[in-house]
Amino acid sequence: MPPPPFWRAGLQLAEVRWATSALALFLAGWFFQSVAAPVAVWWTAYLACYLIGGWKPALSGVRAAFQDKTLDVDLLMIVAAVAAASIGQVFDGALLIVIFATSGALEVVVTQRTADSVNSLLDLAPEQAGLVAADGTVRVVETKDLEPGQRILIRPGERIGADGTVIDGVSEVDQQAVTGEFAPVVRRTGDEVLSGTVNGTGALVVEVTRPASESVVARIVALVDEASGTTAKTQLFIEKVEQAYSFGVVVATLLVLLVPMVLFEQSFADALLRAIVFMIVASPCAVVLSTMPPLLASIANAGRHGVLVKSAAAMEAMARTSVVAFDKTGTLTEGVPEVVGVTTESTWTESAVIAKAAAVEAYSEHPLGRAIAHAAVAACVGSPAAVDFQAMPGRGVTGVVDGRRVTVERADEGSATTGTVVVVRVDGERAGTITLVDRVRPGAATVVREMRALAPHGVLLLTGDNESAARSVADETGIADVHAGLLPEDKAVIVSDLGRRGEHVLLVGDGVNDAPALAVAGTGVAMGRRGSDLAIDTADVVVVRDDLSAVSCLVRLSTRAHRYVVANLCIAAAVIAVLVGWDLVATLPLPLAVAGHEGSTVIVALNGARLLRRSAWRS
Repeated sequence: MPPPPFWRAGLQLAEVRWATSALALFLAGWFFQSVAAPVAVWWTAYLACYLIGGWKPALSGVRAAFQDKTLDVDLLMIVAAVAAASIGQVFDGALLIVIFATSGALEVVVTQRTADSVNSLLDLAPEQAGLVAADGTVRVVETKDLEPGQRILIRPGERIGADGTVIDGVSEVDQQAVTGEFAPVVRRTGDEVLSGTVNGTGALVVEVTRPASESVVARIVALVDEASGTTAKTQLFIEKVEQAYSFGVVVATLLVLLVPMVLFEQSFADALLRAIVFMIVASPCAVVLSTMPPLLASIANAGRHGVLVKSAAAMEAMARTSVVAFDKTGTLTEGVPEVVGVTTESTWTESAVIAKAAAVEAYSEHPLGRAIAHAAVAACVGSPAAVDFQAMPGRGVTGVVDGRRVTVERADEGSATTGTVVVVRVDGERAGTITLVDRVRPGAATVVREMRALAPHGVLLLTGDNESAARSVADETGIADVHAGLLPEDKAVIVSDLGRRGEHVLLVGDGVNDAPALAVAGTGVAMGRRGSDLAIDTADVVVVRDDLSAVSCLVRLSTRAHRYVVANLCIAAAVIAVLVGWDLVATLPLPLAVAGHEGSTVIVALNGARLLRRSAWRS
């Protein structure tokens, strides 16, 4: 059983408090040292930073050493920090402590938020359903106990409690949360319905085809969990490198301590000083700082432009993008229907058709109805009040306006190629039609063109919407490779297959249905304004302002950051090699060792800070 929410919230808060306190104490010690305060003052602040920020990695490192018989970088960093303090370089050690405490807190917060979102996804499916008995009576049962072959009653406005097939009734079902379709779809006898989707105004009798553990919602949860586990496995190589490096530095430090005493009869004090200097100059502090400043500067720059990058690893990974995949609804499009055309019959005018339709749709909660009512307001078309309003499940609505019966109903699905068409009839005679589409975001075609230039192996469109709507958006944005009618697991399979072929896939999406694919993608990008909580928490990057152009800017910024990282690593490695060689071959004075180590750190930090400039975002 997962820990209760209040316990998880308390753990997150504690991690953040430890990291924040360690950072505050480090800054205080740095300030007092800079203003030449008494040594006891700034040493006390630094040592408090050691204690508050270092106890957890120290405990983790000790447990790994004694329980798992392994050495990790956590323990090496603590030893290096303590060694630095023991020879007076307490600033270096405190800086290491702050880096580790902050990264640990961020990892806990992000991991637990994602787990909470995955668990909350199960709330899409209702806990109870109306089971229809053989004699026609209905009793309430737990949805987790439903079995294939049983029949359930779905009343108007209810969430559907199981995957199944309609055996009686007609209604419109809102499936956007699961499939991404922007408008509710008509479901009648023989059609499939999905757990977690919302029934419209009609009543449905559904025969259950899958148990709750195999429903679409349950499979989404399982896919996200599985993807998270797969992602964790990719870190094993890094862990092996860390283990080897840590072990190597410890062995080398011991040799530096013992060999001079045994072979050259050097005093213990001199050998110890040489060993401590070696551990400091060989520690990966400079490498860590060589990598982080460019990436953190890029993250800060992206944040100023409304983009949240959750980790330095995510920022670095985007530079390897080879394939870009876009969701349609809410990503390339606005995600809401909009009136784009009106046709008229006989003596009717466009304004009159909109006015009659809006008068009836004013009582409807249907997305198409809201779009028609909004269009009437935008066009300043007066809509008289309707009476005798009636909803026609699976068809539309009707009412009396100015003494005349007005009916607004969806046209046959095959009659539209680029949107949804509704027919307006007055007293049974056709007055006109209204066409609604999910409008493409401004600049979407430009972004697709830019991403095609940045991704050498192409751009895909992955959507749960129908083929006609998908092709329309693809043609408008310039995407040739289209995959339509996809369930969430279908998207994840396509992305996973590309990953297994060696592609680094950058996926941009916004819905619950995108979450499994976002989790398995090389880089997952979620649209933040209308995006689901699960998509936002699963993704590596969140475009807070829904500015699609930010995606291409971010990839270019990541590419620049990668170049800066490579340059910094070369500088850091060269300095470490020179200082280590000097310490082994001759006697490296401690002040010179510290100056060289810190000097390289300053150089790489300043180099990375160049990515904070606003010009780095668009260049």
